[in-house]
Amino acid sequence: MAKLLAVSVWDDILEHVRLHSPHLARTWFFALEPTELAGGVLSITAANPPQVRYLNEHCRRTFAEAAQAATGRLISVRFECEGQNEDDDMLAFEDDGSLLKLSDDYLFNNFITGPCNRLAHAAAVAVAESPGKAYNPLFIHGDVGLGKTHLLQAICHEFKRRRSDANIVYISCETFTNHFIQAVERGALHQFRYRYRHADFLVIDDIQFLAERERSQEEFFHTFNTLYQSQRQIVLSADCSPAEIPSLEERLVSRFNSGLVALVDRPCLETRMAIVLAKTRLRCIDVPKDVIKAIATHIDSNVRELEGTLAKLTLLSQTRGGHIDIDLAMEALGVCAPKPIISIPEILNTVSKRHNLRLSDLQGKKRTKSIAFPRQVCMYLARELTNLSLEEIGGYFGGRDHTTVIHGHRLITKRRQVDPELDLELQNLQTTLKNGS
Repeated sequence: MAKLLAVSVWDDILEHVRLHSPHLARTWFFALEPTELAGGVLSITAANPPQVRYLNEHCRRTFAEAAQAATGRLISVRFECEGQNEDDDMLAFEDDGSLLKLSDDYLFNNFITGPCNRLAHAAAVAVAESPGKAYNPLFIHGDVGLGKTHLLQAICHEFKRRRSDANIVYISCETFTNHFIQAVERGALHQFRYRYRHADFLVIDDIQFLAERERSQEEFFHTFNTLYQSQRQIVLSADCSPAEIPSLEERLVSRFNSGLVALVDRPCLETRMAIVLAKTRLRCIDVPKDVIKAIATHIDSNVRELEGTLAKLTLLSQTRGGHIDIDLAMEALGVCAPKPIISIPEILNTVSKRHNLRLSDLQGKKRTKSIAFPRQVCMYLARELTNLSLEEIGGYFGGRDHTTVIHGHRLITKRRQVDPELDLELQNLQTTLKNGS
């Protein structure tokens, strides 16, 4: 039998939410109304569908716990708004604004290419021009802030320009899993599947978050197959390669690898300088070449950090009369002295002396343990102490490819964590190289 909730109990529920989940609380919570309590379900009415969506996505468990604490009973909650019927509730996630917004700056014309990203860029252009045919799926991976999102959005922009009526679904992996959970809760799997399996172009960012979500993986597996068999383009991004995503089902790994897997690596110095120069032109500011080089030298891994430093430099110049020089750049970077530049020949010389090896051994093809391990140490130090890309580092070791460098770096990183003697040796090597002694 339905009944109203006492005002004092409802006040206790709101207070519990504010005290225990202040990061979720919103000023409009005071306008929420408990409409009825029936069958162990507390119905709460909000003012509009966006509020209902926020409550469903973020606050369902919080309000349920608050209701249980206030009443001493096992209670679940249901959020609704006036005039919303069952079908509206089932389909609400389809128009919830969860599609990622495209930035007008993230176009192919604004993307700076170099040895670190040339393959990924070329594949992205090919996919945008021939979706479902060139590389399907396209899987782009790399560390944070190296341009994966730029490429994904550039693909969407170009495809949209060529086919303005196309159904492009560009979302985060978290949105996909949240929509799936909502569809299961509401009995709206048909609507969910229609939305994703009828996309002309499915682009999902940070697909690594699919790991350890078995039901979401199952659903995505069938969604992938449906799109692939109908020759609709799938583009995915992650912070690592498919095989390195933990707890990802082997059948998904296999399908991700069936297309093209492209790495976006750390940009080399020349590429970073080109990126900074391009950003200055977008901001319509004049920056001297020595300042551009200083910024690119000190920030060697993250393009977003380059943008952030440039924004700070612009602000500082505006407060200092508009003049930009090397001293102002150092202030923006937060450094007082130039960063020492360490070369791979220096690393090779230092490690060869430490292990009594010839340089030709470290750069040659021999794979004996006495040579392979010091060679991996060199690759590790090169990755940590220089601004070179994986391909450039591999070139110093007999033309080895980037996967060999990645393997060497990861192997030494893991061994360093469990081997105190190796950790001490690496500390000494790094100190020696930084001091130039």
